[in-house]
Amino acid sequence: MNIQRTPLNGVLLLVPEKYDDDRGFFTETYRREEFPADLDFVQDNLSRSRQGVVRGLHYQIEHPQAKLVMAVSGEILDVAVDLREGSTTYGLHTAHRLSGTNMYQLYIPEGFAHGFSVLSESAVVYYKCSDYYFPKGERGIRWDDPDLAIDWQVEDPVLSEKDRELPTLNEVTFKDLF
Repeated sequence: MNIQRTPLNGVLLLVPEKYDDDRGFFTETYRREEFPADLDFVQDNLSRSRQGVVRGLHYQIEHPQAKLVMAVSGEILDVAVDLREGSTTYGLHTAHRLSGTNMYQLYIPEGFAHGFSVLSESAVVYYKCSDYYFPKGERGIRWDDPDLAIDWQVEDPVLSEKDRELPTLNEVTFKDLF
């Protein structure tokens, strides 16, 4: 596995070695020793979304989650936004195309908001989380926050009602951050 740093400290792009032949392919998707010693993934999630869907930007307080995200099928633009108070990259984002073809993964540590847009007809996204989902601690940042200026690479995004009503980063108080 080739692990590449991104412009945001702690966010990593994992590029697996993929072995193709006439039967199909094989790739290793997770190796414990590649991650911080104190990291323990405790919950796995799977979602399926249609083209144009934007999910996020989500994060949790009280029970923050590190995530390891991959697209099992289709293609997504996966986005992480630094919300760590005092970080030199606070409020900045990184975006990477993950697909069932390239098998790339994005590791996002605690302290980041996460979201993705679906670029293909549909996409199945699988991700590991370092803590359990805690509804009372769920928070989010508006997907189209002008200060973040994220190019989601979709026209007419399809959003949940909840995601449409999220605040911008400037409207979030520090008690709702990490």
